Amino acid sequence: MNVYDWVVSDYLENTRFVVFDLETTGLDPKKDRIVEIGAVKFDRRGIIARFSVLINPLIPMPSAASQVNHITDAMLKGKPVLNEVLPDFIRFIDNTVLIAHNAPFDCGFINEALSNRYKRTNKHDDEPNQPSLLDDPPSGRQENIWNSPFSSLPNRIVDTIQYAKAAFPGRWKYNLQDLARDLGIQAKDAHRAEDDARVCMEIFLKCIERLEQSAA
Repeated sequence: MNVYDWVVSDYLENTRFVVFDLETTGLDPKKDRIVEIGAVKFDRRGIIARFSVLINPLIPMPSAASQVNHITDAMLKGKPVLNEVLPDFIRFIDNTVLIAHNAPFDCGFINEALSNRYKRTNKHDDEPNQPSLLDDPPSGRQENIWNSPFSSLPNRIVDTIQYAKAAFPGRWKYNLQDLARDLGIQAKDAHRAEDDARVCMEIFLKCIERLEQSAA
């Protein structure tokens, strides 16, 4: 029995899914920042909506990260900060099943941001000297107050690495780009959030197809 046995039946019942991807300044959600969120909402009938936004991290973009995702300081200048973006993203994913490739990474960054905001708006001062990843830039403007309704994502989550292992067992690698290539999925803008999310969605659909065939 697979932990994702419920996914096919939910998909066939027109459950809404959101596949999402983040680009960040690094790998540690405790100290690194989100610089891009890309997401695609869909059900079995097709794509419903897209979400794509660059985010000003309020720190310089590290060269190592920029070399991977090709996001530069110039691209991020003047973009909204996470505090302004996160409420829209939470509304976008409401009442959906979330999908991500290596979900602990992407969900870890979102959960860290939600936790920080939840503590802040509920006046929990456990770490008073720690700057929030949701702080506005020091421009003197009034903060856009948003009360996080939860400290971590309440959605059910599918990790397509694990889902692909169930659908296509025995592979040597399960990284996004290798899976896409072997499944005939074209990456148009690799390592940018919206296109990686779209590729992840197509991998998810290939997994659904394979698991349906196996169950027939």
